[in-house]
Amino acid sequence: MGKNILVAHGGGPTAVINCSLQGVVEAARASGQVDKIYAACFGAEGILAGDLIDLTDVPASTIARLGHTPASAIGSCRRKLGEADYPTVLETLKKFDIDCFFYNGGNDSMDTCSKVNELAKKEGLDVRVIGIPKTMDNDLDLTDHCPGFGSAARYAALSAAELALDASGLPIHVVVLELMGRNAGWVTAASALAGRLTDCQVLTYLPEVLVDEDKMLADIERAYARGKGLLVTVSEGICGLDGKPLADTGIVDGFGHTVPGGTAQHITDQIIQKLGLKSRAEKPGLLGRASIPYVSQVDREEAYAVGRFAVESALAGESGYMVAIDAVRKPAYSSSLSLVPLDKVANVEKKFPLEWIVDGNQIADGFFDYAMPLMGEDFPEYALLRR
Repeated sequence: MGKNILVAHGGGPTAVINCSLQGVVEAARASGQVDKIYAACFGAEGILAGDLIDLTDVPASTIARLGHTPASAIGSCRRKLGEADYPTVLETLKKFDIDCFFYNGGNDSMDTCSKVNELAKKEGLDVRVIGIPKTMDNDLDLTDHCPGFGSAARYAALSAAELALDASGLPIHVVVLELMGRNAGWVTAASALAGRLTDCQVLTYLPEVLVDEDKMLADIERAYARGKGLLVTVSEGICGLDGKPLADTGIVDGFGHTVPGGTAQHITDQIIQKLGLKSRAEKPGLLGRASIPYVSQVDREEAYAVGRFAVESALAGESGYMVAIDAVRKPAYSSSLSLVPLDKVANVEKKFPLEWIVDGNQIADGFFDYAMPLMGEDFPEYALLRR
């Protein structure tokens, strides 16, 4: 008799989360060891409700389409499980005779994964638990990077470059671009590539460094005065010297995190009111993590690989681990996969290195050496006639 497996998504989807799901399903089918393939409908919510999607007999052609389907094909959620929820989770695992459980998510999801693994062992339930990394924020520890980041970084870099060209082609206002990143500035840092691809000046502000608003405005005024156009890129979660977000929605999500937002508009208002300059606020929001046309091929392939490796590891008897990506960048980029303990990853947030932030608003070469291979190839070479 074959094994039954269950896969679930947690937190905000990425452009390649479904590639990992494809890797899970295709690895399970190829193994010859799996009977039933279940997916939780809307993540933890589906597990609690016993609402599982049977993927066992879904046509291979449909599963193949997951590779270019954005968001979560099975649904995700931001439900943070409490102690009272875990007995229900175990009951669902027992009801469907689940032998292997895979949770595809970020920090909070790895915490859930770790707790399910420990509770299953305590209850004598023979379930192998493996975490599949996913976060565009790139803030999971013990892995070189996370699936989802490369594509989000590519989107940020190319979108910022397009805005930068507009700002320098008609330099009548300061353009402020707000990108996702509550506590970690990895994605926003990628937007600084616009300064290398275009003839526009770019200032970049990340949440790892508190922002002196007076100095920020002085830097903006000085840069704009050079007359080459100016793009200011900011993480949504940047904070002032008092440690409070420059903009706060007042909303708390299902994981208990404050939901940031409106940062670009706040800075734009300050530019207009205090500097007397024209300014525009831009915010792609969810497009920054869901855009399929901007997907990095490296990201797509690695997302698929971590899903496949998770299944292969569980069927080999491993449990209590997250799949991690190990990378080598010289002389050419390559990556391999390994397993790291879930309890060492859960709730640990990897911040953007401070040594890669120069003068508070410039990004060092070291970051681009790190990130460019993950963003994929074929970056455009623009016709810069004013240089």
